[in-house]
Amino acid sequence: MKTIRPFVLINMAMSADGKIAPAHRRFVSFGSRRDHANLLSLRATADAVMCGARTVDSAPVTLDAGGPEYERRRLRCGLARQNLRIVVSGSGSVDPEAAVFRNQVSPVIVLASSQVPKSRLAKLERLADCVKVCGKNKVALGQALGWLQREWAVNRLLCEGGGELNFELLRLGLVDELHLTICPRIIGGRDAPTIADGDGFATLAKAANLELTRRLRLGDELFTTWRVKPKSG
Repeated sequence: MKTIRPFVLINMAMSADGKIAPAHRRFVSFGSRRDHANLLSLRATADAVMCGARTVDSAPVTLDAGGPEYERRRLRCGLARQNLRIVVSGSGSVDPEAAVFRNQVSPVIVLASSQVPKSRLAKLERLADCVKVCGKNKVALGQALGWLQREWAVNRLLCEGGGELNFELLRLGLVDELHLTICPRIIGGRDAPTIADGDGFATLAKAANLELTRRLRLGDELFTTWRVKPKSG
């Protein structure tokens, strides 16, 4: 039986060699203002925006709508003025000083696993508006997405990385669409993160398959949209 869940989009910017950051994994912005505007335009279509704890810790991201222009877009589409904000952390090790917790424009939900000690869960519950434990050793994303739709009316969910979270969503067949900006940079480095890290698919037969549905060149950046084909069987 197919799990009822939100429509899931991933949005990422990557270098021409497929990297999303240098090997040190600290936040480096290499997309243009057009790429940032594209990110905010996608947020304006989503009930919730999600990212992993490492992304929240390494960059000053607030995951909010992005200002009055985008708030108005959301209202015109019948959405709330601000999107929900979701942080995924199986270990519960999120920086309490992260910008997402200081910006209180909309609820912040932390998805964690049962491996998180009770003391750490208590700290998270003081930081976030809601902490949901899904899964034993890591966050059970399928279960979590179903819960988000049932309890928070999340019908359209935008994921903004990082690579391990993206891969797990793809591995589980939980992604419907990929928005990918290809930027005119070569970063290099065997340890530099990519849009889909984690263990990777063992064989090409198990790989996620895509269909290109849109491409647009603006300056030296290429904006692409891909439909993620359902897994057979």
